[in-house]
Amino acid sequence: MNTIIKAGIIGGAGYTGGELLRILVNHPQAEIAFVNSNSNAGNYLYDVHTDLLGDTDLKFTDKILQDIDVLFLCVGHGDAKKLLAAHPINQRVKIIDLSQDFRLSPAVFHQPGTAVGDTAGDRNFVYGLPELNRHAIKEAANIANPGCFATCIQLGLLPLAGKGSLTADVHINATTGSTGAGQSLSATSHFTWRNNNLSVYKAFEHQHLREIKQSLNQLQAGAYPPSEDAGGLNFIPQRGDFTRGILAAMYTESSLTLQEAEKLYQDFYASHPFTHISKKNIDLKQVVNTNKCFIHLEKHGDKLFIISIIDNLLKGASGQAVQNMNLLFGLEETMGLKLKAPAF
Repeated sequence: MNTIIKAGIIGGAGYTGGELLRILVNHPQAEIAFVNSNSNAGNYLYDVHTDLLGDTDLKFTDKILQDIDVLFLCVGHGDAKKLLAAHPINQRVKIIDLSQDFRLSPAVFHQPGTAVGDTAGDRNFVYGLPELNRHAIKEAANIANPGCFATCIQLGLLPLAGKGSLTADVHINATTGSTGAGQSLSATSHFTWRNNNLSVYKAFEHQHLREIKQSLNQLQAGAYPPSEDAGGLNFIPQRGDFTRGILAAMYTESSLTLQEAEKLYQDFYASHPFTHISKKNIDLKQVVNTNKCFIHLEKHGDKLFIISIIDNLLKGASGQAVQNMNLLFGLEETMGLKLKAPAF
């Protein structure tokens, strides 16, 4: 496919919008048609994302253009539905939503004001985790991009669910960088609070639990009750004092040997270019600034110990959104996403 994909971005001034711009400005088959930001309309992109100086002379706009192929919604949770209600988007435009508004089934947006039973303007969203739904993504019109914690944890557990091997509670401790809190300042995102600090939040009740359960149940029917309580997934999220990345450490009882578990994971991800199994222990710097997920397995008695790491802004957000765009438009899945980790 040689056609250039014209992309629009709403919410381009935030962290996920900025990461999306950094990828698309160098993507060989994408062109940024507009970047919407009401608070920055008229300013150059590099006035906000200062590293883009020399890469683009685009300016933010307060308009939403329709002459595009794909629209990325880099907006807050709850805001995607409000935006689509206030600004109907042409049905031929594919939407990739990075908020949580359409992650849970049934994921349908019905345009307000249309007649009862009129579904012509409905938008159906496919959950955009390629390692789970690659075929459905290729056939989709709209994508709900997964959450960052959800991506990291699901990739660590999907092979077990695929084999029907999630038969005991899973205990999860996962730590995210400060960019996971978004760009707007809050009491827990100020440098003076976050630096040299560590804290737990939303223990056992993080909102990403519901989409994690939904995906695991897709592969292993009935594995977890779809309610909002923990229900077999004991998830303790933590705020780390680093900028980006997620490390999830998980364990569950398993009859698999280490060799059997490693083969199960390697076979499951053999055709997926961004998820890799490491026999050596892993650390965040291996995946920061990439769209990769690294997984390391250990066996301790009857417990299988799983470490999963991603960059929360890339594989956990904007990188995965571009991966989904590539699949939607029949491009090579890795196009524009062969990014280098800092390593040290």
